Amino acid sequence: MTTFLLIIHTLVAVALLGSLTHQAVAACWPSASKAGFVASYRSVSAARFTNVNIALYVTMLVLGGVIYPAYRVGVRTYLESARLYSSVGYFEMKEQFVTIGLGLLPLFWLLWRQPLEKDLQFARAATTFLLCFIVWFSFIVGHLLVNVRGLFGL
Repeated sequence: MTTFLLIIHTLVAVALLGSLTHQAVAACWPSASKAGFVASYRSVSAARFTNVNIALYVTMLVLGGVIYPAYRVGVRTYLESARLYSSVGYFEMKEQFVTIGLGLLPLFWLLWRQPLEKDLQFARAATTFLLCFIVWFSFIVGHLLVNVRGLFGL
């Protein structure tokens, strides 16, 4: 069951990565033209991604919370006994960043409410970029931890 939930957790994370990265690019580097692939990628309505990104983030967080006890008992104890403290430390940083991201979600939602205010454009871009960084960092750390786990035969 844990493996199934881990796969679902990963799929939700990939969907969130794509959606939040698309919104961050559209918010930080907007384009009015739809000529060419890059310009059309940047010219989407970034506000349309907000509710989906919040739902995916919360879903990812809940799934991670359900999986966490198995990690805590099965994987982390092995990593600590194998003296792989940097792997454990990066996962701890991931937990802290994801919690900060959870705290940013209400601000994220408020900044992207319709109608969009022009003077909040920088705040929208900064908040979206910060959430995008948190999700990318968490995704990379999670995959590195799975690789360390496989490398050491868990």
